[in-house]
Amino acid sequence: MDVLVVNAGSTSLKLHLVHGNESRLVDDFVEADAVGHRVVHGGSRFVGPTVVDDDVETAIQELAVLAPLHNRRALEEIRRAREAVPSVPHVAVFDTAFHRTMPPAASTYAVPQRWRDEWGVYRYGFHGISVQWVASQVDAERLVVCHLGGGCSITAVRDGRSVDTTMGFSPLEGVPMATRSGSVDPGALLYLLRERLLAEDELEQALEHESGLAGLSGGGSGDAREASPLALEVFVHRVAGAVASMAAACGGIDVLAFTGGIGEHADEIRHRIVERARFLGDFRVAVVPSHEELVIAAETRSLLERRVTS
Repeated sequence: MDVLVVNAGSTSLKLHLVHGNESRLVDDFVEADAVGHRVVHGGSRFVGPTVVDDDVETAIQELAVLAPLHNRRALEEIRRAREAVPSVPHVAVFDTAFHRTMPPAASTYAVPQRWRDEWGVYRYGFHGISVQWVASQVDAERLVVCHLGGGCSITAVRDGRSVDTTMGFSPLEGVPMATRSGSVDPGALLYLLRERLLAEDELEQALEHESGLAGLSGGGSGDAREASPLALEVFVHRVAGAVASMAAACGGIDVLAFTGGIGEHADEIRHRIVERARFLGDFRVAVVPSHEELVIAAETRSLLERRVTS
């Protein structure tokens, strides 16, 4: 089964045609036996791959309030692809689904019960497709995965299952990223709003687009190669601390794996993180090139094959 994989980022679009375990980049929506779509936020409703229909599109739209940069973009491409390739099934594969195995201690915020029960304020986790790929490539009982790119997260994987991760309710939580802040004291955010120093849309713009490596470097794209010394020091400090936290969630660490643009290519940053984490003991370091498209294609095939045999 040939699968066209549509991976829509907040500002980018990657299209791969996957045949077996081989993939190649394509320039447009081409004919295939099925189309698999990466969707960042599945909320509590989508815990596995799902065939896309109008109701699923509506649900993804409703979840866009939790990941506006990503879900809206994914939905745009889902609609375009369904028009371009209408005669084959389309499947949504969710970044949050891999983290459904996190125990309550890791997925629960210490907030009022109503927030959790009525409003779904939980830690969902993201980059699950990327982490799932890394876990499939690295043989380790206790694995910590650093997905470091435009967005960054650190995940604890025990026996192939996610047990904790740094991103939470939205892709803003966790370590600093290219232009996203990562975790900030909520008291500081309340202060900015209460004192009317920033409006809601200004606060969102700042946290999503003007923070992270860019905010610590006087602006710019957030490219790690252009980051200030302070930006890199903060980044390394926070990532190494998150590695230690994830190692605790795993009960130790056998392999520390890196993926994503920074994780794969920024050798100095990777070395600094590893050195900061060496106090955790003797662990191997792996660099795993990202192939999210192969996971999306495999999940798409698996779902459609189950539907045929059921």
